[in-house]
Amino acid sequence: MTFPPQSDAPVAELPAFGMDNSYARDLPGTYLAVKPAPAPAPRLLRFNAGLARDLGLPLTGQEAWLADLFAGNALPPDAEPLAQAYAGHQFGGFSPQLGDGRALLLGEVVAPDGRRFDLQFKGSGRTPFSRGGDGKAAVGPVLREYLIGEAMAALGVPTTRALAAVATGEPVFRETELPGAVLTRVAASHLRVGTFQFFAARKDAAQVRALADYAIRRHHPEAAGAENPHLALFDAVAAAQARLVAQWMALGFIHGVMNTDNMTISGETIDYGPCAFMEAYAPGTVFSSIDRQGRYAYANQPLILVWNLARLAEAMLGLFSPDADRAIEIANDRLQAVTPLYEAEWLRLMRAKLGLAGEGAGADEGAGAGGNLDGSGGDRALAEDLLALMQAAGADWTMTFRALSRATEDDGPVLAILGSGGTDAARGWLARWRRRIDAGSAARMRAANPAFIPRNHLVEEALAAATAGDMAPFERLLAVITRPFDDQQGQEAFALPAPTGFTEGYRTFCGT
Repeated sequence: MTFPPQSDAPVAELPAFGMDNSYARDLPGTYLAVKPAPAPAPRLLRFNAGLARDLGLPLTGQEAWLADLFAGNALPPDAEPLAQAYAGHQFGGFSPQLGDGRALLLGEVVAPDGRRFDLQFKGSGRTPFSRGGDGKAAVGPVLREYLIGEAMAALGVPTTRALAAVATGEPVFRETELPGAVLTRVAASHLRVGTFQFFAARKDAAQVRALADYAIRRHHPEAAGAENPHLALFDAVAAAQARLVAQWMALGFIHGVMNTDNMTISGETIDYGPCAFMEAYAPGTVFSSIDRQGRYAYANQPLILVWNLARLAEAMLGLFSPDADRAIEIANDRLQAVTPLYEAEWLRLMRAKLGLAGEGAGADEGAGAGGNLDGSGGDRALAEDLLALMQAAGADWTMTFRALSRATEDDGPVLAILGSGGTDAARGWLARWRRRIDAGSAARMRAANPAFIPRNHLVEEALAAATAGDMAPFERLLAVITRPFDDQQGQEAFALPAPTGFTEGYRTFCGT
């Protein structure tokens, strides 16, 4: 189906957005100028007024021309649309030229708080990087990215966000005919590991250096004062990505396509295509239809973090030292530090999820095999032993941790979830856990463990309805998941797992 146009009125002259387009200005040779394809009958599906306000954009949400703006039919006079070049390892295989095949960077805005953000279209038509594709997107994938990005922002995870979604009024053809759409995405930037790889593969050392200098100015200015600013940049990127992946793991989030072109220098989550939230805890969980070998399974995400950073290090070797052997030695040394960095962040997040008081040291009495791993082995073992109980019981990730916030007074909800994993073992674990909590634990846990996530069956129901022209389920779901830590009376159904049988065959797909 197609959506009717929002208005037949002529497009008004748009105001300037106050853009300061540093990428276009500072990095010639890293992009191609491209105009968005016109949309025949644009209709505004969703406008993020709060985000527009935070960005300082001259928009209220009431402008008659918003649909034309966000469809690409009319642009602010200070926009400089361009398609960025990048490469990437996709499922382990290197593609030397990818680039924005269905995306256009419109330009950059500087928010009132001084932070700089990209505004980007997704689904606005072909570019020279499209590789035979149509450059378009459908309503369902566009709204998936809108929904999951806003949920992640509410959960406190660094993420790209959606400013608007527009139906274009024209069909796109995938397996079936679908209504077309354009997403307007906001990001700290769209610099990726693959951006560095693109120029390193062409042995363009000058452009790699220019990208690194730009990344320092834009994202990690503290690196500028280091003895080797480019090495400090790599360390900052590694730290940001380690924190990000630890947050994914703490929420049961599976990105689904951790290719190097989908890992940002800023440390933001980008590209919500085949992503999903795990329900029953199973480390090998994979939802992506294209991840047939499980490369990006839930438990593999920390391993892929290191693998991807190794690819960034390869692209930056010439910046670490003029001596090739010394550069490799430096890179290997830095990469050895990534897993301990990730594990420390993961343990910090698990302490918060479990409401632990302070930092426990040493092995717990009766702890599992992890109890002697390091000086924090007691807390690590406590977390790992809970995960073992959850895996044995097939316990829902989100519900288990939320129930623990009530277990300070009542064991019932947790035992009901973990019972099939062995009630005696669960009681024993609860006794150990109680020795590590205090009077403030319940409140800390409610702030760390969401009651609501974008449940996969609810996401699919909302997107199916929106594709058919009904945005009401999408709006209801969005309202709930953007208040993830609140006890929302009357919305309990949004906290429940998928119906029996849904998850076993559930697959997600690349869309935008």
